[in-house]
Amino acid sequence: MSTAMNFGSKSFRPRPPDKGAFPLDHFGECKAFKEEFMKCLRDNSFDNSMCRLQSKKYLECRMDHQLMAKEPLEKLGFKDLMDPPLSQADKEGNSHHV
Repeated sequence: MSTAMNFGSKSFRPRPPDKGAFPLDHFGECKAFKEEFMKCLRDNSFDNSMCRLQSKKYLECRMDHQLMAKEPLEKLGFKDLMDPPLSQADKEGNSHHV
């Protein structure tokens, strides 16, 4: 008589994360941004809503150094922290007033 319980033939199949793997920052290229973000979290009782600017800067650094896939920041939840797009006048350098 077996003591092992059999709950059916379903087996767990691991799947990769939705956004893929995040390579380690072996060269410390984004260490300062990470430390700033972690300090903010500690200073704010780990309330990440208080550290969104630091989080944005850290993710930008990771994307700039190919430590994660490039994603539009709006898609990562930072739409409210984005600079407004330049108007046509600003692009052409015609920002002087009449």
